[in-house]
Amino acid sequence: MTLEINLANLLCPFVDISSYSWSKIGVKHLELDSRKVEVGSTFIAILGHNVDGRVYINEAIKSGANAVIAQACPLNTHGKTEVRDNVPIVFVDDLGIHLSSLAKRIFPLKNNKLIAVTGTNGKTTITQLIAQWFELVSCHAAVLGTTGNGFIDDLKPATNTTGNAIEVQQTLHALEQQGAKYTALEVSSHGLSQGRVKALEFEVGIFSNLSRDHLDYHGTMENYEQAKFSLFNQHCCKQAIINIDDPVGKRWLGYLDSAVAVSLHPQDFPRSVWAKCVNYSVNGISLAFDGMFGDGEIEVALIGGFNANNVLIAMTTLLCMGVDKKQLIATAPLLRPVIGRMELFTASKQAKVIVDYAHTPDALEKALHALKDHSGGALWVIFGCGGDRDVGKRPMMGRISEELADRVIITDDNPRSEDPTLIVKDIQAGMSRPESVMVEHDRRAALKYAIEHSRPEDIILMAGKGHEDYQVLSDRIIACSDREFALELLGDKG
Repeated sequence: MTLEINLANLLCPFVDISSYSWSKIGVKHLELDSRKVEVGSTFIAILGHNVDGRVYINEAIKSGANAVIAQACPLNTHGKTEVRDNVPIVFVDDLGIHLSSLAKRIFPLKNNKLIAVTGTNGKTTITQLIAQWFELVSCHAAVLGTTGNGFIDDLKPATNTTGNAIEVQQTLHALEQQGAKYTALEVSSHGLSQGRVKALEFEVGIFSNLSRDHLDYHGTMENYEQAKFSLFNQHCCKQAIINIDDPVGKRWLGYLDSAVAVSLHPQDFPRSVWAKCVNYSVNGISLAFDGMFGDGEIEVALIGGFNANNVLIAMTTLLCMGVDKKQLIATAPLLRPVIGRMELFTASKQAKVIVDYAHTPDALEKALHALKDHSGGALWVIFGCGGDRDVGKRPMMGRISEELADRVIITDDNPRSEDPTLIVKDIQAGMSRPESVMVEHDRRAALKYAIEHSRPEDIILMAGKGHEDYQVLSDRIIACSDREFALELLGDKG
C-alpha cells in the first residue's frame, strides 16, 4: 500500500521546512512528467539529461500539483522556498540523486529481495533465468528490464532498461504487493550514473561483462566502466557475483574482497563457481560445474557459450541466496529461452533462424562465435546499426560480421533521423570486401532472401532487434518484428 507522508517529513533528510504552515501537505504521488500531473500530485522538477523540468513548474501547478520539489540552482539555492498560486515550491540540491530516497519513503519495500544485474550484454537473459529458476523452485519472482516489468508470464512493456527512480520504486512496491519475494533488475549504466536505483538495497549485484556501448552518453570507456562499477562501490550491494571471463570483471575481483567469481574455466580462487566441461548441441547446453558449492551437472535448452556463462551466473546467484543445489539441477531443463535472445526458429528442411538482440560489437561477435559451435553449414548474419547512436561501433561490427560469417546482409536497425544509406557506408568502412556484402534495407526482405538462398544445414542470425516489434524511422515508428518475420517466412516456405 502506498504511504502518505507530509512534505516536511518527506524532505527532512535533505532540508528542514517544518516551520512553514504548508509543510504538513500530504504527499502520496510523485510525478516527474508535468503532463501527467493530476490534482494532488507532487511535481518533481529535476534537471534531466535532455529536459529541464523546472520550465514546467507553472504547467504542473495549473494541473493541480499540491507542491513542487525542484532542483536548486544559483538563483534558487538549496533550502529556498516560495509559494506560487498557493502552491509551495522547495528547492533541493542534487535532487536527481535524492529522488530514489524520496520514492522509497512513499513506496517502501519490506519482503522483496532485490538482485541487480549490470553489464553491456546478458542482463535480460540473466535476470529472466533467475526469475524463472526461482519460480521453478516455488519462490514467486519478478523482473524489471528491457523486455518488460513484472512476472515472467505477464510482463508489462518498459520504456527504458532502467526506469526513472520513481517508476522503479513504485513498480517494486506494486510487485511486492502482488506477492513477489524476489525481483531481478537490469541496471543500466544510465540508471546507475543518474541515481535511479541509489536507495535500493540489493541482496546480490551481478556483473556480466563490459564492451563498447553508450559512448554517445558516457564519452569514454573509462567513464562507462566507472558507471557500472558504481553498483558495487556506491550502492548498497551485499554480495557481488563477477564474471571473471571478462577482463574487466577479472580486474574488478581484486577490488571486491568478498565477491564470488564465475567462470567457464577451472579456477583455484576459493570463492568461485566454474565449469569443468561444457558441451553444445542443437538441443542446447550440458554443463558440469564445480567450486564453492560443490560439483554437479545441468542441462539447459539454450544456445551458445555466452548462454552457458549466463546460466552459470544465474545458478551461482541462487546458490548464494540459499536455494538447494539439487533443486536447481533438477529444474534446469525446464528453463526456457528468453524472448529475442538467441531464440531459435525452425521448420522442416530449412535453415535454422536465430533472432538475437546483439547490437554491439562484442554481442555480435559472441553470437557468431556461439553459432559456429552449433552450425554444420554456412553461417549467415543479417544486421544493421542504430541511427543517432555511437557511430564508432559501426565499422567494428562490419569487420566482425565479415570475419565470422559466411554470408552477410546489412539492413536497417532503427535508423532514426539518419540516412540509412550513410549508416550502411559506415558499417562497410570496416570491411575489406564491402562489395561482396548484400544490402537490403527492409529487414523482412533480407530474411526472405536468406531463407530462400540457404541450405537446411545453414544457420541465419537475425541480429540487433531481438524482442523489439518496431522500427524507428526519421518521421514515424513502424511495425517490425524479426520474430514474426521468422515464423511467417519459415511457414511460407514449408
